[in-house]
Amino acid sequence: MSEVKTAVKFGTDGWRGIIGEDYTYENVRVAAQAVADFLGKGKKAAVGYDTRFMSGRFAEAAAAVLKANGISVILSDRSIPTPTLSFTVKNRRLDLGIMITASHNPAEYNGFKIKTSTGGAAAPELTRHVESLLGKNKVRLPKVKEGIKKDDFTADYVRFCRSYIDFKIIKNKYFKVLVDAMYGSGDSFMGEILKGSRMQPEFMRHTPNPSFGGKHPEPIEQNLEELKLRVKKERFDLGVALDGDADRIAAVAKGGVYINPQKILCLLALHLYEDRKWSGGIVKTLPGTNMVDNIARHYGIKLYETPVGFKYISNLMETEDILVGGEEAGGMGVKGYIPERDGTVAGLLLLEMMSYRDKDILSILNEAEKRFGRYFYLREDLHVHKIMKFDRSEFPGKILGKKVIEIKDHDGIKLICEDDCWLMVRGSGTEPMVRVYAESRSLEQSRRLISFGTKIVSDKEKTG
Repeated sequence: MSEVKTAVKFGTDGWRGIIGEDYTYENVRVAAQAVADFLGKGKKAAVGYDTRFMSGRFAEAAAAVLKANGISVILSDRSIPTPTLSFTVKNRRLDLGIMITASHNPAEYNGFKIKTSTGGAAAPELTRHVESLLGKNKVRLPKVKEGIKKDDFTADYVRFCRSYIDFKIIKNKYFKVLVDAMYGSGDSFMGEILKGSRMQPEFMRHTPNPSFGGKHPEPIEQNLEELKLRVKKERFDLGVALDGDADRIAAVAKGGVYINPQKILCLLALHLYEDRKWSGGIVKTLPGTNMVDNIARHYGIKLYETPVGFKYISNLMETEDILVGGEEAGGMGVKGYIPERDGTVAGLLLLEMMSYRDKDILSILNEAEKRFGRYFYLREDLHVHKIMKFDRSEFPGKILGKKVIEIKDHDGIKLICEDDCWLMVRGSGTEPMVRVYAESRSLEQSRRLISFGTKIVSDKEKTG
């Protein structure tokens, strides 16, 4: 079974692989058997899946293995967002959940996420335990072909979301909203949740398309030109973009202005603290914006910084009093819910913030930036030939004439300069890609920082 053990490898957020190569029925079953060995007979689990090619069939294969191991398993009766699966596990008091999804990865990928009994992301210790069980035991399959119990996971999820948002204040407000589901499983859930209010969002790219229209289902600016154009041309007050499994978000404001996830985290923190009057800490990942630091400092809120990967934020949400946590890729988790990210709920909270303040999101953002600083945050994704890691010795003591005053290397390399600008280089844990991040108070400077980091990556790849 050694070949299988190398094929199934859990990275930043579960196991992902190319369909038909390492992501096969055989390997999905091996992963499910390891989960079954981890759980033990008599436990309860749920399995969900997104709109990717064959996701439903892969989910059935995983569920069949769990059932053959004496685990009581429920399979979603339709494609669903990952947060819906997470909520179901917690709401029904199950022991674990499996979600078949590759999230924002290209269409040729699929994946396997594990969710804990609280609905949170599996911690590194848990996934390492599951990995240690890969191939230890022969895959068990049902002796006779029996149907797996299927159920609707969406009704309870929609009901909870309606109770979580301040429906009374939203109900009679009106803002023109456009939701881009990017052909993923986010579908039109926001419309279901807002039924009975004056706000009835319009939807685009919300029907399933396993090819995702030829683009990655990732809500980054270059993938959202159509959304930006429509928001500008049709004068929407807010555009919301969800990734392939609807656990990440980006937004577009009036005039087609892209709002990156870093700014969304800041807006959610301000809304929950100032409008809802909630308390708790804020969590950001290492490549997070300085604006979050300024907000936390201003209000005396405890700020946590984690490596990339929502599992680290999820863990803090289970052990600490956390108001909101967000990663640079758009995953946002909030207090009073599951310790997991949810793009739909984050979008609803932006609408709630607009309703509280009776202003469009661009006006609110402009006011926030006047108070806490305007930063230009950029990210460049570089496709490389193999997974790359970096060492601080590969980086200079000065960047663009600015002295590097601090280096953080617990997840990639982040170089912080004397004028508060910074550059970060980090290899992806799930695919042969390197991400270069930069932030400064000038768009031109941020672009130059990105170019500087890109050259370092290029030089390293050339030299092997």
